[in-house]
This record gives sequence, structure tokens and C-alpha cells, in this order.
Amino acid sequence: MIQEIIAYKNIVNNIESLMDKSPYKKNYIIEKVGISSPTFYRKLKTQSFTPDEVLSIAKILSPEENFMLELKADIEQGKRDYENGDYITHEEMLAELKSKKLI
Repeated sequence: MIQEIIAYKNIVNNIESLMDKSPYKKNYIIEKVGISSPTFYRKLKTQSFTPDEVLSIAKILSPEENFMLELKADIEQGKRDYENGDYITHEEMLAELKSKKLI
């Protein structure tokens, strides 16, 4: 647990340089995170982003890593759904689509 906290602190301490090295402009990051520009720059200066804000920024700065994490989580959820019998067959899906006139 201590290692994770130290890693988090390092990210927060280096978040401005990570943003500067990224291909994204700060205005884009501000827009995507959903906080006002003055608040963003104040939090950047005081290194007081919330963990959720840091996560949002990290997802923007590392979209490939974010995609892979989401994909792995979706695959794991699919496995759990399958094990629990929470699925429909291909034929059932086709019948449902036909009834909705989507195919």
C-alpha cells in the first residue's frame, strides 16, 4: 500500500511535466476533466487535484493504457457473465434484432 501512495504522490508531483510532454494542450485537458480554467491552474500550482481528477487526467494522457485497462475489465466481466449464465445465444440475438427490425 505504501508503494502505491508513493507512486501516486510522484504522479501528482510530476503531473504538470507529464502534461507538458503530452501531445494534448492544457485547454483540451481542462475541458475533458470538466473543471474551470482558474481552478485547474490553482490545483496544478498547489498540486491539489482530487484522486478522481488525477485519474481523469491520466486517462487523457495515456489513452492506450486506459483502453487496455477497460478492455481487460470488460473481458473479465464477460467471463463472469458467462460463468453465471448471464448471456444469450447467437440465435436469440438474431431473433431479437429481427423483432426490432434492425436486420
